Amino acid sequence: MVAVDGGADAPTELSERDREVLAFERQWWKYAGAKEQAIRELFDMSATRYYQVLNALIDSPAALAHDPMLVKRLRRMRSTRQRARSARRLGADG
Repeated sequence: MVAVDGGADAPTELSERDREVLAFERQWWKYAGAKEQAIRELFDMSATRYYQVLNALIDSPAALAHDPMLVKRLRRMRSTRQRARSARRLGADG
């Protein structure tokens, strides 16, 4: 019998930064001030770079294994935003 948990799709260990990003997304509203300011202070990166990192992270099997409810919620939110953007573009073209 072949093991299901091996192979290229098997979750790998999350880095410290990846775990911190997920923890921040779980509780960012607890930080005073704007989310972008907290991102810059905590992670020393621009909001644009942070969201690039976050989007790649929530696509990873390791992140899903680490915090399935959060990752699924973030994926749903991303999908909703993408559909809204597509609908606006199609409405503007039509």
